[in-house]
Amino acid sequence: MPAETHASHDPLGPTEVHAIIRAHLGEILEIDEARITLEATFAEDLEADSLALIELVEALEEELGERSVGFSVDDEDLGDLKTVRDAVEYVVIRLGGSAA
Repeated sequence: MPAETHASHDPLGPTEVHAIIRAHLGEILEIDEARITLEATFAEDLEADSLALIELVEALEEELGERSVGFSVDDEDLGDLKTVRDAVEYVVIRLGGSAA
C-alpha cells in the first residue's frame, strides 16, 4: 500500500479552504482576492463562467488530492455551488471536516 494512502492529515477548516479557493480563483479570474468573500456569488459578483469554475475544480482536486487521496468534486454537484461559501462548505465536508 502506498504511503500516501494512509498518511495522517487533520481535515482543513473553512478558513484554510477559503484561503485556498481565494488564491486559485483570484489567479484564474485575474481579480483581487479581496473580492472573493464568502458571500460572493460566482456568476454575478465574480463574473466566473463555467470554464473558470472547471479550472477551479481542477486546481482544487490537484492541490487537495495530496491531502485527501481521491479528493474530487462531483460534476453533478457543481450546479449547487452558487457562492464561495457553498464551495468552501462543500470542500470542507468532502475532506472529512465540519462546515459549521
